[in-house]
Amino acid sequence: MPVNLFYRTPLGVARITDDDGFISAISIRDEDIKTNEPETELLKTAAQQFDEYFAGKRKDFDFPIRQAGTEFQQKVWRQLLQIPYGSTTSYAALSNQMKSPLAIRAIASANGKNNLWIVVPCHRVIGSDGSLTGYAGGLWRKQWLLEHEARIAGTGQTKLAL
Repeated sequence: MPVNLFYRTPLGVARITDDDGFISAISIRDEDIKTNEPETELLKTAAQQFDEYFAGKRKDFDFPIRQAGTEFQQKVWRQLLQIPYGSTTSYAALSNQMKSPLAIRAIASANGKNNLWIVVPCHRVIGSDGSLTGYAGGLWRKQWLLEHEARIAGTGQTKLAL
């Protein structure tokens, strides 16, 4: 049975789900939800790694993850994991890397269905013109994450158009 942790971040309360030894979902909430203590070792690890990420001490997450999706979505999500911390890419560049130059919309759709906020870094995908594009957590959060990572990575603050 899935167990949820409601964890406070600088961007709001995140819900982190441990489902049979895998983190299967991480989402950010707009409403203020009461936080709780982690009930499993995996949720404790996830909370600790998020603390480290927001403190600028962690760039990658190494707890076990698994999210349901089609074979194509899984392929897109694996590609997202290859985007370096502090960097961005575009949907067009992703489609070229995946050798699917006509699949930009399908890649964008798969990106939008990612259920592992920050860990599978869909926030690092921007428009080809450098603009921020749709983000389930809100464009202000996407910009915050990109600026946070750029600052920690030493690549300077990212100036992106909303």
